[in-house]
Amino acid sequence: MADTTVELVEGCRLPVLRKNQENEDEWPLAEILSVKEVPGKKLYYVHYIDFNKRLDEWVTPDRLDMKKLQFPKKEAKTPTKNGLPGSRPSSPEREVRKSLDLNLQTASAPSRGKTLPTPKRKAESVSLASQGPTAPSVPSLPSSTEASQASVFPAVVRESFTTKAREEHEQLTVAAFLNTAPHPTVQQHPQNGTTRRLIPSQPGRKRKNCGTDEIIKVFQYNSPRNASAFLPSGEDSQDSLDGIPSAPRMTGSLVSDRSHDDIVTRMKNIDCIELGRHRLKPWYFSPYPQELTTLPILYLCEFCLKYLKSLKCLQRHLTKCNLRHPPGNEIYRKGTISFFEIDGRKNKTYSQNLCLLAKCFLDHKTLYYDTDPFLFYVMTEYDSKGFHIVGYFSKEKESTEDYNVACILTLPPYQRRGYGKLLIEFSYELSKVEGKTGTPEKPLSDLGLLSYRSYWSQTILEILMDLKSDNGERPQITINEISEITSVKKEDVISTLQYLNLINYYKGQYILTLSEDIVDGHERAMQKRHLRIDPKCLHFTPKDWSKRGKW
Repeated sequence: MADTTVELVEGCRLPVLRKNQENEDEWPLAEILSVKEVPGKKLYYVHYIDFNKRLDEWVTPDRLDMKKLQFPKKEAKTPTKNGLPGSRPSSPEREVRKSLDLNLQTASAPSRGKTLPTPKRKAESVSLASQGPTAPSVPSLPSSTEASQASVFPAVVRESFTTKAREEHEQLTVAAFLNTAPHPTVQQHPQNGTTRRLIPSQPGRKRKNCGTDEIIKVFQYNSPRNASAFLPSGEDSQDSLDGIPSAPRMTGSLVSDRSHDDIVTRMKNIDCIELGRHRLKPWYFSPYPQELTTLPILYLCEFCLKYLKSLKCLQRHLTKCNLRHPPGNEIYRKGTISFFEIDGRKNKTYSQNLCLLAKCFLDHKTLYYDTDPFLFYVMTEYDSKGFHIVGYFSKEKESTEDYNVACILTLPPYQRRGYGKLLIEFSYELSKVEGKTGTPEKPLSDLGLLSYRSYWSQTILEILMDLKSDNGERPQITINEISEITSVKKEDVISTLQYLNLINYYKGQYILTLSEDIVDGHERAMQKRHLRIDPKCLHFTPKDWSKRGKW
């Protein structure tokens, strides 16, 4: 359907033919990112709008619908205001921001002659998410399911806050948290970076949230399959403020800074990777050496992860490579599953090669060649030839935000087999040994988000359903106790309860209701979950990295 008389350039948009999951033809809108000529024809690299980047591909001209071609718009120069250099005409967005600044100054300005003390924040009370890690926010119950999902599971944030805007947002958040009256607040939308005004609750419909350390009473209805938990009332609820971008941290976060995206990093540069007995098709860009990107197949040693340009080079390398398992300490083994702890400082080459491989399948993370601040936990499957890598997760040696995972990946040949949840469960087992609660760095990838939601749901439901009454009274538990038992952060516990829609408001109290559908679904899911971590097989001694000079 391509018209050869029209010259297609980068940035053009048009429908492109592709097969969907049902193997049916569809014509989604796509953007042309690159054009190349091969003998006899042209090829176009396209990104399908509103689709994941891993579906990007090279297509032939016969798959293009030229009738609906959209040429890229030329960017006009920004006009000056009143002809003065360095000034710009005002826009609605700037006017809104200016009015917010004025309101903030009016609301926060102390009276003359008096000095108001600055309220001190607890570490867990207010947080700012960044293009780097996203810190958890104030636990709140609930305003709306949509707001809670967006705040706890933010999408990729593409805009950045200025320092001034971050400070203003902190003031707003502190005021919202300390005030018991339901004042309106301004919240950063996690997906598009725009601000939205939170409407205060109506006088006739005032609701209160519960403290996380207050008791939840659990009882059963006439039907033994239904259980409810009563949460005593507390202070006025506020929306959590996860997903707010701030300046990137300097402590070694692997979260990608999207501001440096260019046409090169938006395109896959490796066609195929051979790793042991598997051939993998990369999903995203990874900064392997330029001379290797033109090869039809990139060969990796499955034990040391060294990259080689040909099968002959790989065979020669295997005669000299003595590794049959990842370097580092084996800290867990049960059956054929083992976990190895690898220090990014002691095993720098292996850690860098692991990051290069992982970047092929992780779009939300960046690549640091300085792996010193990280520990890598590699999961392997054992057979007669050695320990074969299945997946891994990394974590910072010192995390001020209680992150227990920086990157997490199950390699494609092992996906949808329960290994992802096993990696997540192992990360929380380490947190239990360390005596901490943990949470993964945000933003999560789409597949990572699904895995974490599923793990949190199953873990929390398992606890709620196993509660037993004492002395004929209804069993009691607090959110803090759930967090301590599971090592899942309180914010993640609350967000999971909201996501499952278990929280209802009844006669002045929040109650948790487990319906038959939820109980049945949980039991079916647990029957399929055969892979579990056995704490008895874990041999792990946490280190205090703060007392070590240079890790």
